[in-house]
Amino acid sequence: MAKKQTKKAEVAQPEIKATNEMVEVVIEKPQPKKPEWEVRDRVYVLNGMTPLGYHLRSSNLYYFDEEKGYEREICYSRNQTTPFVDEMKGDIRREHIWFRDGTLFVPKTNTTLQKFLSIYHPQVGKKYYEVNKRQEAANEVDYIMVELEAMNLAQSMSIEEAEAVMRVEKGSSVSEMSSKELKRDLLIFAKRNPLLFIDVANDDNIHLRNIGIKATEQNIIRLSPDQRTFLWGSNDRKLMTVPFDEHPYSALAQWFKTDEGMEVLSSVEKRLNS
Repeated sequence: MAKKQTKKAEVAQPEIKATNEMVEVVIEKPQPKKPEWEVRDRVYVLNGMTPLGYHLRSSNLYYFDEEKGYEREICYSRNQTTPFVDEMKGDIRREHIWFRDGTLFVPKTNTTLQKFLSIYHPQVGKKYYEVNKRQEAANEVDYIMVELEAMNLAQSMSIEEAEAVMRVEKGSSVSEMSSKELKRDLLIFAKRNPLLFIDVANDDNIHLRNIGIKATEQNIIRLSPDQRTFLWGSNDRKLMTVPFDEHPYSALAQWFKTDEGMEVLSSVEKRLNS
């Protein structure tokens, strides 16, 4: 018995035509999100003064709108929800803004006044500022961490390193201090001015400066009265000239790093240790 032949259904294929046209694909860049306004009570404080009463100007002010590219008039009106005059509708009831004893408390229910004071008023950051306890706490933490870094750095220093650092702070009087006095003053310096202390302690030239100062105090080398020339203390032979507008011992420390200066440095260190 002959088998029936079945024909496969032919599916029409779409015709693809070659084209020279270029298809432009537009990829939209993600727009940066504007910071969300946090609903909370806010406190504003006058800068450097605490009068019983202070009236802050609240009308006939202008704010440059970067999005629109021009200045817009602003004012505070209790019956409006915007500080921009060109967006206000109906009757505009301008309100006075008063600081009492240098402070102004604005509850979270008055968002319009908060934004007027925090964002748009031209005197924000100048005549007054917003108290931000979270930011203040963050700043205090940052400072404490720097202070701890400085104190730990001071604690780990040898007496020689402490002497080099304290010469920057106290000068030649360091030579007459005991090791305990040095360590005490070093820790006080680190605590009172941690940023400066870290900067001084990390200065590559501070050790070389200290050698130069000690060598001068012991008359191994000598600095001329005009502070322009270093000479050997024994025979007044010239060692180096201090460049104009440079600190003598900073210049000497840099010179100690040169080929000629390294030889002198080696000789000076031997004499200091003898």
